[in-house]
Amino acid sequence: MSAPNGHVANGTANGHKEDKNPWVMENFQTDETLWKDKSTQEKILTVLWVFIRICLFLGFLYVFICSLDFLSSAFRLLGGKAAGDVLNDHFLLSNPVCGVMMGVLVTVLVQSSSTSTSIVVAMVSADIIRVPQAIPIVMGANIGTSVTNTIVSMGQVQDRDEFRRAFAGATVHDMFNWLTVIILLIIEVITHYLQRLSKAIVDGFHIPERDHLEVEILKVITDPFTKLVIQVDKKAITKIAADEISKDEAQILKLCKKINGTWDPECDYDHWFAYSGLSDSQAGGIMLVVALAILCLCLFGIVKILHSLLKGSIAKIIHKYLNADFPGYAGYFTGYLAIIIGAVMTFIVQSSSIFTSAITPLVGVGVITLDRMYPLTLGANIGTTATGIIAALASSGGKLQNALQIAICHLFFNITGIVIFYPIPFMRWPLPMARALGDTTAKYRWFSLAYLVLMFFVMPAVVIGLSVASPYALFALLPFVLLFIVVIIINIIQKKRPGILPSKLRDWSCLPIWCHSLRPYDSIMRCRCCPCYDQCCGKCEALADDEDTEIIKKQNGDLKIGLDNTAYSVSVIDEKENNTKL
Repeated sequence: MSAPNGHVANGTANGHKEDKNPWVMENFQTDETLWKDKSTQEKILTVLWVFIRICLFLGFLYVFICSLDFLSSAFRLLGGKAAGDVLNDHFLLSNPVCGVMMGVLVTVLVQSSSTSTSIVVAMVSADIIRVPQAIPIVMGANIGTSVTNTIVSMGQVQDRDEFRRAFAGATVHDMFNWLTVIILLIIEVITHYLQRLSKAIVDGFHIPERDHLEVEILKVITDPFTKLVIQVDKKAITKIAADEISKDEAQILKLCKKINGTWDPECDYDHWFAYSGLSDSQAGGIMLVVALAILCLCLFGIVKILHSLLKGSIAKIIHKYLNADFPGYAGYFTGYLAIIIGAVMTFIVQSSSIFTSAITPLVGVGVITLDRMYPLTLGANIGTTATGIIAALASSGGKLQNALQIAICHLFFNITGIVIFYPIPFMRWPLPMARALGDTTAKYRWFSLAYLVLMFFVMPAVVIGLSVASPYALFALLPFVLLFIVVIIINIIQKKRPGILPSKLRDWSCLPIWCHSLRPYDSIMRCRCCPCYDQCCGKCEALADDEDTEIIKKQNGDLKIGLDNTAYSVSVIDEKENNTKL
């Protein structure tokens, strides 16, 4: 019997072992005494202890959100000048594929899609680039903003099943963004759908200009602390991109200057680095280490407190109502309510990164399911565009029309993606893709870091580098893209209808194992790159190896999939049998 969500039931040689689905937390066991059996004193102490843990949770959450702001400042200091310099290359922006990758890379470097989008708006308003060139950058910014919660998910790497769920909960955002970009970029290049729709909306509504229109909710709480630690000049990156100043002249860190050997008495900067005299890169390196340390510490505290609070009957109640559907046929609309909740919460915190990063640990501990995380993530994509529209309405002069058009393009990009990948359950492709990534990272821990580096740094850098070398150099990647598409199609057929394929294509056993399995690379990573890997994660990997004993089965005519890809499962089993004989 197979478990739900495509998970294989574990079996033993001596008998049947109870099926375990790592994607669903059903048993919230606790040895705590029932409430009705407690004395009055025990009840008072229990309530007091719960109150203390809730206060600690809120405190850790506050510092966690502040650490995300520190991380953003660190990336701005380290990569802000490079990001502005990249956007200043107008020749590269004429290539839509390169524009998407530039949007990804710049957003990763400044750790904020709002910042990268505002830079693009400023460049459009200054007639440096046109709206058609700006749209692919905004698409790429939508992808780059999901890097933060992917980093956050690595904080749960110690527990295998928690890491599986947390990484899948983070990457479901990535998968939706990548799929939407792939489809809409092609449509936009051919039809200019987003450009024409946004222009029609802007021209149809005569929106008056408003000065100093700002909505700050969460920042009112976090700014007193974050601005006490460090302050950066966000406009400096925009000025570099607009070619108003060179990157050598720009100063992103707000510093007080010395006049005749003494500090300027009129300087009103009061953060910790104001009188340090450090360069942008030096301050950025310090803040990066500090931000990551605080983030990991807070994430560890949040997860531990959640484990302590959310157990037994409390966990069952919270899990039940957070993931419950409306009764009857109305259950179909539960996800749309989650989308609205995600949009509202993102608008309140004014950052999709903060919202998705805050709920990623909840997915890891099993309180929120991946199926519920998906619509919340879609709502976060909608909510973050509301902030951009409000910022655009604050533009003045000739900037309003262009700024508003870019913001509306961003909005309808996400709405169109939701229309494609959510209403029809069959089209919710990001969910199985995220589960596959979660299963892979649960077995090969290093894959999460490899995924992060390849998807958000290496691939954008390679595309931009080829574009710099020659306008036709990107065509060299076309054979690899076509090969990748063919392999995906064959894998799907191998899973669904293997009988229609030739016998040699029903699995990849005819190819060397390094072509279709991560196991050879895992040996390299464990033995050479990290000698202490076996001591740290050997127990978990041993559990993972036990699950590989029955990677592929045929039961009731269906193909059952374990942690490895169906396409190469046969070769892995053959390899194990050969090793056993040797």
